[in-house]
Amino acid sequence: MDDIKVFPIIISKNNESSDYPYFVEIPDIDGMTEGASIADAMEMAKDYIGTYSLENKLPRLNTRLPKTKGTDIVSLVTVNVSEYKRKNDNRVVKKTFIIPNYLNELGKEKGINFSEVMTSALKERLSL
Repeated sequence: MDDIKVFPIIISKNNESSDYPYFVEIPDIDGMTEGASIADAMEMAKDYIGTYSLENKLPRLNTRLPKTKGTDIVSLVTVNVSEYKRKNDNRVVKKTFIIPNYLNELGKEKGINFSEVMTSALKERLSL
């Protein structure tokens, strides 16, 4: 079962920035990001939380909405942490595979990096 987290965010309009006028606070993890639109700001918050989860333990769920200034937007964002980790965890893992000896010998002669070839082939097969 996937690990799905819900976090409150606060979106504030920053009139001084034309490229990314929406500032986002993620109070539960002391996170901050920004977006080009409100929808983009919410997606950036999800990405921030997902990235944070790759190296940090996320706090317990807190769906209480924080108090804000009058023009701020307070919302909840949902992040499927399990899916985010599957798609973005770039740690390398050791895999053992079997190939015919003649390919092994030819590959060694040509200085082939078998891990690189396997990674490229998997990306191509998975359309990544």
